[in-house]
Amino acid sequence: MKLVGIISTAVLFLLLGTTAPAYAQQEEHAQEAKPAQHAQQKQEAKQAKSSQQAEQKQEAQQAKSSQQAQQKQEAKQAKSSQQAEQKQEAQQAKSSQHAQQKQEAQQAKSSQRAEQKQEAQRAKSSQHAEQKQEAQQAKSSQHAEQKQEAQQAKSAQHAQQQEHAQQPQAVASKSGASHYGRISDTSYRAHFGRGHSFHMGRPQMIEGYNRFQYGGYWFGFNEGWPEGWGYNDDFYVEYIDGVYYMFNLRHPGFRLTLNIF
Repeated sequence: MKLVGIISTAVLFLLLGTTAPAYAQQEEHAQEAKPAQHAQQKQEAKQAKSSQQAEQKQEAQQAKSSQQAQQKQEAKQAKSSQQAEQKQEAQQAKSSQHAQQKQEAQQAKSSQRAEQKQEAQRAKSSQHAEQKQEAQQAKSSQHAEQKQEAQQAKSAQHAQQQEHAQQPQAVASKSGASHYGRISDTSYRAHFGRGHSFHMGRPQMIEGYNRFQYGGYWFGFNEGWPEGWGYNDDFYVEYIDGVYYMFNLRHPGFRLTLNIF
């Protein structure tokens, strides 16, 4: 037993003597490999950091480029939208201005037409009033003239009646025509002869004679009415060789024989 113990102890020392150099050698190799490993780790960490920084820088550049592109696109879209809005506002303003100008032109035209119509109505009213006044004046003048002629005719008839009461009726003239009265010298000078014309008007048929009144006397004729004569032509009565004749100033060369009733 003692021998076994000695052998065991010897073997143990032998093992320890063999292991110790090997451990020391391993320790030495470990210490030699540690700086290289540390350098390698440091280099790998540096490379990883550089790679990470490069990647981060690239991502940042990409993000910046994307952001700039997005901002540029948004600015472009905003500018396009603003331009479209401004164009639309300009078109709306132009349309509104055109509509306003058109409305103002229509209003001005309507106002001008209304004014012209009002002026035409005023002119027409004024013309009607003037025509009415002229007609009234003409009517008054005609009434006054007719009244004066009636008074003159009445006075002449009265004078003629007085003269007829004092003088016998005249006899037939050379032409065979007869008259039943005579115009006084005063009335003849006042109303008869070439210098005193009148409008006969349409005569009245009484007892076979076409009769008309002028200067206070009734005249009659039974001859044919001359062609071309008008009842409103300018006539005059003239006493020639004891006979009264009616002449037409517009148609000289022909005469009508008259009787006085």
